Amino acid sequence: MALKFLPFKRSSTADGAPIAVDLADRATARTADCSGTRVHYWEYAPACDTPASRTIVMVHGFRGDHHGLERVVELLPEHRIIMPDLPGFGASPAFAPGTHGTGRHDVPGYGAFLASFLDTLGLGPDTVLLGHSFGSIVTSHFVAANPGRVFPLILVNPIASPALEGPKGVMTKLAVFYYWASARLPARLGNALLRSKLIVYVMSVTMAKTRDKALLAFIHGQHHAYFSGFANRDMLLEAFQASVSGTVREVAAKLALPTLLIAGSEDEIATLPNQHKLLGLLPDGELVVIDKVGHLIHYETPEPAAEAINNFLERHPAP
Repeated sequence: MALKFLPFKRSSTADGAPIAVDLADRATARTADCSGTRVHYWEYAPACDTPASRTIVMVHGFRGDHHGLERVVELLPEHRIIMPDLPGFGASPAFAPGTHGTGRHDVPGYGAFLASFLDTLGLGPDTVLLGHSFGSIVTSHFVAANPGRVFPLILVNPIASPALEGPKGVMTKLAVFYYWASARLPARLGNALLRSKLIVYVMSVTMAKTRDKALLAFIHGQHHAYFSGFANRDMLLEAFQASVSGTVREVAAKLALPTLLIAGSEDEIATLPNQHKLLGLLPDGELVVIDKVGHLIHYETPEPAAEAINNFLERHPAP
């Protein structure tokens, strides 16, 4: 097991100009029928092929979509990257009843979807799997249930303990009530509450650690543009309940492949002490800690995250 600290790196432009992601030359929007769900996904072709080039499937976090990880994608030009909008989020519809196991938007449901997605695209065991936040729960449980299916595993801001146990436990309980009430209120009022610009802004401010005005503007813009792209209130409640109850820790001992944890030193959702505990449970784990960032590594510090990913993949080539 290994532990490494990486310094904070400025992610804004030197003159404070607006931040923009430019992947037009690499990105292709596609759809695939995965066991009854017509999922939308994006394929980012490698800008240059090298002997170290890999195919990486990335799984975004709760209330996100493929846009959230594009700053990291931009810094991995030698790799082919595939990112679905998880069913119920972004452009992908919710699960139809009875599909993907129970048809629920929970960890087993998304795990069944991920298995179908990899099979549908013909992605073999040399595929790299990366999950961010809630995506770390989905991907780790999938790997534990399907040994040898991918290699290796990368978890960004991994959820190492149930949210109700953390220092923000009271806030999590309030969030549980918020999602529960929003699902029970009349549809118009419940949807308005879930998509409230004020609440989305508060969530964004709470998670961001940077003081860079251009970067903050980018983060808030991303959250306002994509954080409310969910199919319906019921699936959102199911996914939220899964996000605050499931953990990587539950299956850590079963992750019998090289696993990289990329954590933020100031993460209040996936706290650093719990990352160290998680590292101790992994059979073959490494922990990279990025300084001065919290739960938004993918937005605030994509450079050191991409550096850690490339370094990890160089040391763990395709089997």
